[in-house]
Amino acid sequence: MAVVSVSMPDELLERLDQFAEEHGYTGRSEVVREASRNLLGEFEDTRLEERDLMGIITVLFDYETTSVEERMMHLRHEHEDLVASNFHSHVGDHYCMELFVLEGELEDISTFVGKIRATKDALTVDYSVIPVDSFDPLAQG
Repeated sequence: MAVVSVSMPDELLERLDQFAEEHGYTGRSEVVREASRNLLGEFEDTRLEERDLMGIITVLFDYETTSVEERMMHLRHEHEDLVASNFHSHVGDHYCMELFVLEGELEDISTFVGKIRATKDALTVDYSVIPVDSFDPLAQG
């Protein structure tokens, strides 16, 4: 097995070690391997390929210490064909939430989510994806 060096803040490393201990992992490498498999598998659902999808993405960031808001604006303009709607809200004393509604295919939504996740200083990134090409609310019952 290859050995990989990863840089991360001390606080995140402490949380990783605590998680490994609390959940019975043999160590941080096992946690990182599982997290990597999960991340890579997120957008590999073949049932969603080549379908019209709607994606909802929320991003939380500290507006006083970062340039995340500027990055979100650039991504919104860079992907204007994908972004159907965008909402910005203040949360608490120091935070902002950016919400994106996307309409497109899995590959495009996956790329957009990846760019947001790669944004330095984004505190949380959450998303959901649902097909809208054959949406039947009566069939949900």
